Amino acid sequence: MVQASNKILTLEEFLALPETKPYCEYIDGKVIPKPMPQGKHSTIQGELCPTINSVIKVQKMGWAFPELRCTFAGRSIVPDVAVFSWARLPIDENGDIANTFAAAPDWIIEILSPEQSHTKVIKKILHALNHGTQMGWLIDPDERFIAVYPARQQPLAFEEIESVLPVPEFCQGLRLTVGDIFGWLKVTL
Repeated sequence: MVQASNKILTLEEFLALPETKPYCEYIDGKVIPKPMPQGKHSTIQGELCPTINSVIKVQKMGWAFPELRCTFAGRSIVPDVAVFSWARLPIDENGDIANTFAAAPDWIIEILSPEQSHTKVIKKILHALNHGTQMGWLIDPDERFIAVYPARQQPLAFEEIESVLPVPEFCQGLRLTVGDIFGWLKVTL
């Protein structure tokens, strides 16, 4: 994709552009580059997907994807982690996972990078919740804080290490604590 510009594109024009790294998102007619992940962000993202999938993918409840383009409701976003319930996984004609995900994820997880705006990330989570997402998480590694956004409910704040984090209904059996998430950042020698 291209760098952010003042030129307004249609969603179709945006989707026809070649992908770039870092990824770009399409929000309200604008192309917005995602910040390049740094150490803490990358570490949490790298641990979250296999941890979630070790429970929900194995039991065919859902599937967690890192940096998956999701296009829905006039936007094309790339959540840090997008989780789809098994029943909503897009499948191609060969029975394989599809390349295009034209739907809001069931669970959206965003990990704040140091230069990222809280407001922009929260707006992305709220947009997804307004279009069918069951739950959103905003993980702030620097503050050791996790905000959980259940659909149609008030956000919940989690800071205590032993706090068990809520997960969507289809992820029952998955148990993660604040300590689990931020414990991945510790380097033991």
